[in-house]
Amino acid sequence: MQSSLEKLRKFFRLEAENKYANTAVIGGLAKILDFWEAEARNEGVSEEIIQLVSSRLRDYHRLTPASRAETLKGVWKRIQGQGDAPLPEPVYQQETVPQPGGHEASPAEEPRPAPKARPQPESAPAPSRRPAPARSSAYAGAQSAQTPIALQASLTVLQGVGPRNAEALKKLGLYTLGDMLYNFPRRYDDYSRLKPIRSLVYGEVVTVIGQVQNLYERKARGGKMSVIECIITDGTGGLRITWFNQPWLMNRLKEGMPIAVAGKIEQYLGRLVMNSPEWEPVETEHLRTNRIVPVYPLTANITQNWLRKQMEQVVRFWAPRLSDPLPETIRASAELLPLGEAIQQAHFPDSQETLKAARERLAFDEIFYLQMGVLRQKREYQSVVGRIFDVPEDWLNERIAALPFPLTGAQKRALDDIIVDIGSGRPMNRLIQGDVGSGKTVVAALAAMMITRAGAQAAIMAPTAILAEQHFKNFSRFLLTEGLLSEGQIRLLTGDTANGEREAIHAGLASGEVKVLIGTHALLEDPVQFKDLQLVVIDEQHRFGVEQRAALRRKGEHPHLLVMTATPIPRSLALTLYGDLDVSVMDEMPAGRKPVSTFVLTPQERERAYSLIRSQIRAGGQAFIVYPLIEESEKMEDLKAAVDDHERLSKEIFPDLNLGLLHGKMRPDEKDRIMAEFRDRKYHILVSTTVIEVGVDVPNATVMLIEGANRFGLAQLHQLRGRVGRGGGEAFCLLIPDRADSAENERLRAMTETNDGFRLAELDLQQRGPGEFLGTAQAGHVTSLKMASLTDIGLIEKARKHAAELFARDPQLTQPEHALLAEAFARFWGQGKGDVS
Repeated sequence: MQSSLEKLRKFFRLEAENKYANTAVIGGLAKILDFWEAEARNEGVSEEIIQLVSSRLRDYHRLTPASRAETLKGVWKRIQGQGDAPLPEPVYQQETVPQPGGHEASPAEEPRPAPKARPQPESAPAPSRRPAPARSSAYAGAQSAQTPIALQASLTVLQGVGPRNAEALKKLGLYTLGDMLYNFPRRYDDYSRLKPIRSLVYGEVVTVIGQVQNLYERKARGGKMSVIECIITDGTGGLRITWFNQPWLMNRLKEGMPIAVAGKIEQYLGRLVMNSPEWEPVETEHLRTNRIVPVYPLTANITQNWLRKQMEQVVRFWAPRLSDPLPETIRASAELLPLGEAIQQAHFPDSQETLKAARERLAFDEIFYLQMGVLRQKREYQSVVGRIFDVPEDWLNERIAALPFPLTGAQKRALDDIIVDIGSGRPMNRLIQGDVGSGKTVVAALAAMMITRAGAQAAIMAPTAILAEQHFKNFSRFLLTEGLLSEGQIRLLTGDTANGEREAIHAGLASGEVKVLIGTHALLEDPVQFKDLQLVVIDEQHRFGVEQRAALRRKGEHPHLLVMTATPIPRSLALTLYGDLDVSVMDEMPAGRKPVSTFVLTPQERERAYSLIRSQIRAGGQAFIVYPLIEESEKMEDLKAAVDDHERLSKEIFPDLNLGLLHGKMRPDEKDRIMAEFRDRKYHILVSTTVIEVGVDVPNATVMLIEGANRFGLAQLHQLRGRVGRGGGEAFCLLIPDRADSAENERLRAMTETNDGFRLAELDLQQRGPGEFLGTAQAGHVTSLKMASLTDIGLIEKARKHAAELFARDPQLTQPEHALLAEAFARFWGQGKGDVS
């Protein structure tokens, strides 16, 4: 493991030990980015991982401790998932401007007025090679045929920035003048609208300015913890500030010093307080300027005042000289600022209104290019010819009538969509999204019937062997009982398939005898060759990478594609990430399926949950008990872990019952075995981590008990809840948070109020961001979004509308007025092509 990733792991572990209080690093966990990004790039860590870590940590201070825990676990899980993948070599580019020497001002000094950077002759001596800056390349307009070449100049062309300061700035990802234009502030201090202390309100996140008074240090927890307390006053009142385990602040803070503190207003013993806020000294001139002042990320030996002055001289001179790749017609119609003005106002806004307009323009660009990319993907996929399959109405009605249950209206609409797609002459490219138990499998089976009726082949790929086995049984029930296929024409292929059977399957596929193949990643192996593959069905599509899905499609000649997900996707996210797919929403549950009764219990009420489990098991049911972590060593204090509690539950709580254990560190075949044994009722209770979120159908399971429920997203909790009650009877979901007084517990109440997965998904997106919904394919572009919010449905719809209109006029961006746009678009997508979804 690279040194930078090992350091990251240690910081994450320390943060967990500190109960995710954002105290593992002085000034907050985001401070590690000041040095970590550069070190990670130098070690060849993938840019996707670097951007993921950066985006999560920059907003880390805004999250609740529970959300912080989930965020760090998710980041580390992503890193571990890519740990064995080959890492790209660093990319180098040559500077076109020499690095003149000169006086290097200390960041603590006030640099004298500096001349603007000047383009140098092309005959300038070639500099040494270094890693190319990554920050600006993510933004449209960062560099183009009409952008001044001097923006590629090293920062040493600035007066006051010599080699020493330039090296320090590299730790912030700043290599060139162009990088500085896109080094946006992490926050702003609005000195034009300062709020007096007497007007502060509990719960708001604010920046407060005052003078330090009554500064002192005390010890807590038997001397193990240092607590720094002070009062800051502004003439209207006083506010108590507290920092934990930062004793060095006694040497940094002085009584009478004016400081700005940023954080959440809380309450203690009836008085307003602020705990562990970010802080920095206030430059006296800012108090008199009555303006909005940017606050930038810093690194060692770089002060805020010095960096702000360097930023100002670059932004003021070069932002107006940027070429704007967005056509004037779009800017006018969408009421957007020109790019140069937007960048200038994003750094040094004249008002809150212009700052909002600037951020909207920059966010629009990100969503616009993302939309253009998914539209291009959709066009490319539909530009080829797909085989036409006719579906006679009488034939379909007979198949539907023979089913053991009636179809819902949503299932019928999805089938209608599929029939139109496979009869259009273009390859189907459709996403079916619907809750667990909404009946996606029968829709996919009917689609397979439509294809095999004409003699072609279908492939169904699932993420786990046991889920593939379940699909095999369901498809067999539908296809064989109808007499459409014989037993040898529908086969199952997983990693456990015996060699002899595997060879027979390969031969049957090549000859065309096998019409439907269901399996796992084993379907992607080279020996698996179809004679006439015309339908690809991918279940839980976000569990597969882009290349895996593409590899399966390449085994046929432009086959129809149907992907399915049980994760309800918020509309704004669907528009952004799945814009290349046609979407069918299945928002109805089959008749007779009762909603799962959901309750939030306190830890002290855990025995009530155990009593319910006992009563359900006596009635013939089974139960899941789910934990957020695997081992006690990974926990925060008081957090239950599946491995440790399995033994306690077996010996102390349910000694007369059989308990199984399932977690993510087991081998895949071992997980499949345990899950199959639970399905076959060898266990009364399955103690598990979230690996059962997507898994086998256990109709007999009637209780889902989730420990540490406040650490899960609502969408994930809804997925877990969908694992019970599938037999049609009454079922229960019991949520036990870590603490009875947790602020997160109110969020859990939404689970008791609705069974609407789409409503819960919207709440999850607002509260926790898009990470809950992303697979490996989408994360790269989404985590690179620096200004856009995937909860801003209005902006997303506006960007999509304009992208679609432009795409309809000039899909290849070949018109002369779109030349700059084509360059910026290619940079945003890295010159590559591939699915987002």
